[in-house]
Amino acid sequence: MKLQQKLKRNISSKPSEIRKVTVSAYQPSWQKNYELEAAQLSNIFGEELVEIHHIGSTSIPGMDAKPIIDILLVVHDIQKIDTYNKKLQHTGYIPKGEYGIPGRRFFIKGDELHHTHHIHVFQKGNADITRHIKFRDYLITHPEEAREYARLKHELAIRHHLDIESYQAGKEAFIKQIDQKAKDGEGDIDFI
Repeated sequence: MKLQQKLKRNISSKPSEIRKVTVSAYQPSWQKNYELEAAQLSNIFGEELVEIHHIGSTSIPGMDAKPIIDILLVVHDIQKIDTYNKKLQHTGYIPKGEYGIPGRRFFIKGDELHHTHHIHVFQKGNADITRHIKFRDYLITHPEEAREYARLKHELAIRHHLDIESYQAGKEAFIKQIDQKAKDGEGDIDFI
């Protein structure tokens, strides 16, 4: 895709409003932000919620990251999640449906250009639950590879500052490599 087309897709109503890619130094407050949000989400989802996890780079101590808290919710029935949209909207979330991943519900907090939190909701037993958690745990227990990932993210954020899609695409090979290592049993853990 041409840069001009990518920029056009990344522009809201005003040309000056482009979602910028920023990677920040690790902030210890990310864990506290997760805990506060997790408590609020637990109240919203109640008995439908099976587990809640802090995932993504902000969940890895010492890792530089885009300053967006990623939260994984494991629920009993994914089909019921759309009924929670209004409650989540009242707390600042925007429902995005599956958002490209079948069997998931995705929500962003903030607006289309400035996200503070992402919620990834999967039904109990979905393989993406284990994949996300093993990815996180692998990088926590392999700090050299975590530093390599942080370096890659900084490099991509500089190169693709105004192009979130290219930034994400630039991480894919590394993520797949870590997913495979984690799947092969390094740091093997039993999950739902």
